Amino acid sequence: MILGAIDIGSNAARLLIAEVRRDDTQTHYTKLNLLRIPLRLGFDVFENGRIGRDKVRLLIKTMKAFKIMMELYEVEHFRICATSAMRDATNARETIRRVKLSSGLKIEVISGSEEANILYENHLSANLISGDIQLFVDVGGGSTELTLYMNDQVVQKESFNIGTIRLLQGHSPDEEWERMKLFIKTHTKGLNGLQIIGSGGNINKIFALSKLKDGKPLTAAFIRKLHTEMEFLSLHERMNLYNLREDRAAVIVPALHIFTHIIKWTGNTEIFVPKIGLADGIIKKLHHDIETAVGPTPMGI
Repeated sequence: MILGAIDIGSNAARLLIAEVRRDDTQTHYTKLNLLRIPLRLGFDVFENGRIGRDKVRLLIKTMKAFKIMMELYEVEHFRICATSAMRDATNARETIRRVKLSSGLKIEVISGSEEANILYENHLSANLISGDIQLFVDVGGGSTELTLYMNDQVVQKESFNIGTIRLLQGHSPDEEWERMKLFIKTHTKGLNGLQIIGSGGNINKIFALSKLKDGKPLTAAFIRKLHTEMEFLSLHERMNLYNLREDRAAVIVPALHIFTHIIKWTGNTEIFVPKIGLADGIIKKLHHDIETAVGPTPMGI
């Protein structure tokens, strides 16, 4: 079975196409293609409250291209999820209508809670990190999702309007930082054996820069050191010194800032990075819905 997932985030849109196979013991997910387009919707939304005309046109072009890719790969079912920027955009409904008319694709705006649920399903099915107590941290352009698991059960989850693009534009208010600090301090205090698990494009890139082997944790010391090194470099210096794309070079410093605070508030000294994200979670949730006959979107509709 070939499935497609489109994640329309605040910084980029991603199309993941995957083949899903089942045997007697488990389900296998094989990535066939991953395409990322730096739409940067959040730069419009968090500054002006709406998606600008140029970004709407770019989104429509992107969705048309994604549709062609899914047709070429003979995708059988797909799901399209938009997150923080689209949640906040005053013209989200009109933008979604225009995308539907132009491409035939329907965008679903998911809540921060649903985003956390999808990420949890992804983590649970991936089974990449062992441990009884885990804090899953997904840092995006517009929001940060925190989910606390104990023995593979969600015990607390929350979404915060703290993201890399919001930070760049000065739109992450002190109250949100205090709310996130209180959540972490309240729900992780005294938890022995807590593991932090990071997801999202920025932490994946930070892990790549560490040159660690897969499965090894990033240390808090490395994250602080990289933050200090990058913080006062210009955009082009970051691009050249660390071989970063322009859009990644712009948001990686605020991402380091967010992860540094989260690690400090938990008292942990390391973070695991299994290199999974929302698009992976959408694929796994979509497959689950197909298996339970919830009713996914087939191609051609």
